[in-house]
Amino acid sequence: MATVVAVAVLGVLGSLVVFGVWLGEVVIARHRAAAAADLAAVAAAGWLVDGSPHTCGKASWVAEQMGAELVACDVTGWEVVVEVRGPGSVVGAPSARARAGAGEG
Repeated sequence: MATVVAVAVLGVLGSLVVFGVWLGEVVIARHRAAAAADLAAVAAAGWLVDGSPHTCGKASWVAEQMGAELVACDVTGWEVVVEVRGPGSVVGAPSARARAGAGEG
């Protein structure tokens, strides 16, 4: 009888470990997508001061370097809004939005 209980306890513990690893993967993927969106928005906003028409191109390059894909880039005045999608995982591809503006001085 003790063997059956021990196997059951080990099964429950194993399931908890698998769930913890899965949850960790989801959280890390979401944070990486958010970091890529933040950095892409800041990089694009940095090019607004110079009046460069390549702001979304710079955002796309930064997102790709961070392992994400630029989904949307909107430039309105001195503000850039970007949306990126991270690499797919077990639960799908995480996405994140970020906004940044260029200032003078």
